[in-house]
Amino acid sequence: MPNFIVRLTACISIRLVSVLIGLAFLPSLVVAQAPQPDKQANRESATTTVIPRKQPLVHTYSIVARDPETGQMGVAVQSNWFSVGSLVPWAEAGVGAVATQSMVEQSYGPLGLQLMRAGKSAPEALKSLLASDAQASVRQVAMIDAQGRVAAHTGEHCIIAAGHNVGVNYSVQANLMLKDTVWGAMSKAFESAKGDLADRLMAALEAAQAEGGDIRGKQAAAILIVNGKSTGRPWADKLFDLRVEDSPEPLIELKRLIKLQRAYNHMNAGDELFAKNDITGAVREYGAAEAIAPNNIEMVFWHAVTLANAQKVDEALPLFKRVFAADRNWATLVERLPKSNMLPNDAKLIEKILSVAPKK
Repeated sequence: MPNFIVRLTACISIRLVSVLIGLAFLPSLVVAQAPQPDKQANRESATTTVIPRKQPLVHTYSIVARDPETGQMGVAVQSNWFSVGSLVPWAEAGVGAVATQSMVEQSYGPLGLQLMRAGKSAPEALKSLLASDAQASVRQVAMIDAQGRVAAHTGEHCIIAAGHNVGVNYSVQANLMLKDTVWGAMSKAFESAKGDLADRLMAALEAAQAEGGDIRGKQAAAILIVNGKSTGRPWADKLFDLRVEDSPEPLIELKRLIKLQRAYNHMNAGDELFAKNDITGAVREYGAAEAIAPNNIEMVFWHAVTLANAQKVDEALPLFKRVFAADRNWATLVERLPKSNMLPNDAKLIEKILSVAPKK
């Protein structure tokens, strides 16, 4: 047999053996590299089993509460952990609210809401999830349902100081605190605070910080408040959904955002009334927004536009002048609004408005 054929045969044999060996190991390789099941999809399914995984270390203080007069429910939280608002607070109109923290298992949020939506009380929902969680000793969770029933859990291995207080229509909870008096201070502040639910939630957070707060410091905060009854429009049922992701003073910034949100709530109401041609109502709402945030130029502008539509041009001109002085681009916008029926298609009116703009 020619030498080149012998060499070719030997080469083929060696490669064939290599392939066979590779095939023998292929199943184990395939198994090792197979993608894991989608845990999020599992959580959204009918099962209520908490799936252990690597959890963020969201040590924090928070409050879940319900306003018995309005039915509104909410969660507020502060922590020395980036973007705490993306992890801890969960709420759904007409259903309930959840705060999940410490060695946070996020599935307590959607699964807790799922169980309450199906008719379980907050205590029943929390008990069910804890029973299926092998790491319950490191969890801290609080839930409240639309009827005001409350439950809380602080695992025995949560980092001290850790604890919670359950009161009428609320629960406060904290872990990794400087002092074991933090959650007591939160309770007192919430119970004695005046104002709406946002004001009272904020008072509880401020009391926690005044008592020493998170032993590590402060970084992020959030507030989530929903309607007591669902409108069937989830986007409209969120009254406050605000986050301070990273700040040296997260509570101060959160309080500023709450105030600004109140102003924009009036702006949104004004927009709806304007679209319905209720000019008087729109003027009222825009004026309320401007009163809350007088330095917000856009609010001043739309207040002026609405006054002009209400044939109150003389009242509108000082507002337009103030806006144009801040940025002349607003004057350019005025010229474009008649085409969108946002101002009358009246050349004399537009000319009068633009007369208070700085010259080009």
